[in-house]
Amino acid sequence: MATTIPITTRGAEKLKAELHRLKTVDRPGVIQAIAEARAQGDLSENAEYDAAKDRQGFIEGRIRELEGKLAAAQVIDPSSLDAGGRVVFGATVELEEETSGETVKYQIVGEDEADLKQGLINVSSPIARALIGKEEGDTAEVQAPGGTKRYEIVAVNYI
Repeated sequence: MATTIPITTRGAEKLKAELHRLKTVDRPGVIQAIAEARAQGDLSENAEYDAAKDRQGFIEGRIRELEGKLAAAQVIDPSSLDAGGRVVFGATVELEEETSGETVKYQIVGEDEADLKQGLINVSSPIARALIGKEEGDTAEVQAPGGTKRYEIVAVNYI
């Protein structure tokens, strides 16, 4: 049985856009670069040819990787979720750190979408694992490098 990879609608669109660019822009460009390098003659000492072949290998590998991820993707639209205030994949969670009172907002997303600077955390990260299944008002304990942190779940949204 194939393993599915959870991904939000936005994340799936981002992967599809990258795949489209690789197939329609990068792949033809590298094929042209290889043809031009071949036209220069002796391939044994042709750095442009070697670089173009390396780039082609990278592009083809990335295309295969993206096609595999998209084939295994379980696309989840957070706005269509009705989890009754529980923290689930795709949910946007507002937290308040108990000791400092600092508030943060995170959306729980798939591995390929995670970007902490944008408030997108990987579903398999320690904080996401501590939050999954909890509800508004609950407290989650997260093992952080600086010690255990406790967060109160202030709000859970599906946007």
